[in-house]
Amino acid sequence: MEITRLFDVAHYQLENYPTDKSLNYKEGNEWKSYSTQDVIDEANKLSAGLIKKGIKPGDKVALISFNRPEWIIVDMAIEQIGAINVPLYPNITVKDYNYTIDQSETKLAFVGDKDLFEKVTEATKDIAAFEGIFSFDKLDGIPNWKEVQGDYASEADEIEKRKAAIKPDDLATIIYTSGTTGFPKGVMLTHRNIISNSEGVSERFDSIESGYRALSFLPLCHIFERTASYTHMRLGVEVYFTSIENIGEAMKEIQPHYFATVPRLLEKVYDKIVKKATILPVLKRVCFSGR
Repeated sequence: MEITRLFDVAHYQLENYPTDKSLNYKEGNEWKSYSTQDVIDEANKLSAGLIKKGIKPGDKVALISFNRPEWIIVDMAIEQIGAINVPLYPNITVKDYNYTIDQSETKLAFVGDKDLFEKVTEATKDIAAFEGIFSFDKLDGIPNWKEVQGDYASEADEIEKRKAAIKPDDLATIIYTSGTTGFPKGVMLTHRNIISNSEGVSERFDSIESGYRALSFLPLCHIFERTASYTHMRLGVEVYFTSIENIGEAMKEIQPHYFATVPRLLEKVYDKIVKKATILPVLKRVCFSGR
């Protein structure tokens, strides 16, 4: 099959490189996995629930979380019914949440944890058009994203009808990026904008094979890591989500074949290694420095 829209990627993986470890996360001391089929099934159930909640093509849904499999699943679920994903950084201010959610006319938000739930609740209390927040973490007294999921079979015809109507040049997402002054600025991106970048990257990674492992730790709300994750999936690469703070531990456990990063992060890792070396015994310091 041809990939022309973001939600096509998981179906392409299922057709060409089905895996039991498509998207992976660590819960406690154990790594857990979503298979390719799991990703599709979970997205379909959420799409059904969003339709039942009245989400229509063109409606905006915010996604605010650190990296985890649910991020990709919700992204697919939103976009395959013609709605628009508005991903926001999990570390911005309540004031910025208020502005971006109001300015984008967002109706619902999916957040990662309790802290984000509380921040977005405060930010949206005076936004009349906003309808609700759902958490990925299971928290007492807080609506969970699983509660939104519905029966795919009952909405299958509507979901497939909406998917068929979505064109590559249709709007897929609005990404808010900080400007030099004032509030963040919204950037409108189509499916083709992101898929064409993914295609370009894939062509340059012809040595990567199905079953390779990649770490994902840069923010998924930034287009760089989002494009990287969809590229991993289209190549049959297993994606392991972790935090920047836990990169070292995750690398030891997963032994990834590669990951997407930026120079500044590598500089921080290098500086940390050098700093640790300064407290080594004299002989070890000499061996480390090579002189």
